[in-house]
Amino acid sequence: MDLDRPGEDDPQRLAIRTWLSEHPTPSGRQLAAAGYVTPHWPTPYGLDADPVQQLVIDEELARAGASRPLNPIGIGWAGPTILLAGTQAQQDRYLVPALAGEELWCQLFSEPQAGSDLAALTTSAVRDGDTYVVNGSKIWTTLAHYASFGILIARTNPDLPKHLGISYFICPMDLPGITVRPIVDMTTAHSFNEVFFDNVRIPADLRVGEEGDGWRLARVTLGNERVSLSSGGSLWGSGPSVPDLISLVRAIGHLDDVVLRQRVAQLYIEGEVLRLIRLRTLTARIAGREPGPEASVQKLVADEQGQRVMALAKELAGTQGMLAGSGPVGRLPARARFGPSEINFARDLCPGVDPIWHYGFLFSPALTIGGGTWAVQRNIIAERVLGLPRDPPPPARNASSPDSRS
Repeated sequence: MDLDRPGEDDPQRLAIRTWLSEHPTPSGRQLAAAGYVTPHWPTPYGLDADPVQQLVIDEELARAGASRPLNPIGIGWAGPTILLAGTQAQQDRYLVPALAGEELWCQLFSEPQAGSDLAALTTSAVRDGDTYVVNGSKIWTTLAHYASFGILIARTNPDLPKHLGISYFICPMDLPGITVRPIVDMTTAHSFNEVFFDNVRIPADLRVGEEGDGWRLARVTLGNERVSLSSGGSLWGSGPSVPDLISLVRAIGHLDDVVLRQRVAQLYIEGEVLRLIRLRTLTARIAGREPGPEASVQKLVADEQGQRVMALAKELAGTQGMLAGSGPVGRLPARARFGPSEINFARDLCPGVDPIWHYGFLFSPALTIGGGTWAVQRNIIAERVLGLPRDPPPPARNASSPDSRS
């Protein structure tokens, strides 16, 4: 895998710079039309970019301060599934507005009794002429209170085995009968929601793929989700990264505590390993392969590292870290140096500390739960990568056994 960056005079790099000079503050629609939002996608939505070209585009956009639209579920999860299995009419209607960030999306998968065992979902979709009537509920639905559309999986045939009776839908979030109830987590943020369906009628032409093919498409979505959640920043692809933390530590000059220095070094090593895993996954995607078990490896590594990044940031803040809004370091005076017992980065030395560090620490326990728990990811790796046998079923209970239940 040769991922050396082209030089400054590379024609691809110069072409992007020329485009950016013509569009100094590009809109989401302009970035989407140029193929710069998802350059690895096929035309007309992308550029069929190889790994090196995609990295060059990322570098040049970052250098110019041009940000891609923020629509993680629409671009990272819904879009690839619609591109894979959606009708031409569905692709024409939904992909470009999603890439442009003009229509936000949410994911309607998990249920109160169907989280890790997602195929046990009970939300029903009953065909009635040209519509499906949907009843049930979903939970932990990120952005549902903002989203225009959701990707929904529901049971269309309760008589089939659980993996075979599920279908996949595009769900307009303004349909009558949909109720969104907020879930406020311990960070005080409202990003998650419960969503209730009461005789919601979804047009049949918004089903993606064939009826009963929803579980296969859900796995495609989940694979893309795990890749998206484990990219870039330490908080499911968002927020600060390992280099961000290291750059803040570097700004104070040095750490005298050898244990803390070793932990920072270990985080750097893990960050490099994770970066290479991401590049490997990127290469597979561009070669036309859908995310497989390697997505679980990537998510497992990224989630646990994200927790370690946030935990170390809090420890670097010392007693100051107990206060809301605290962070590891800020803009420190040149004279500031900290020994083993002085890693407290007091507030008067850290004006304007970014509260993302405090938020990230409180949020980080969720990293190994959302998008597939750490236990689910380890099972996938054990069975599909290492070839280990599945767990044996629990022994049947004998009616005469003292443990039997009436």
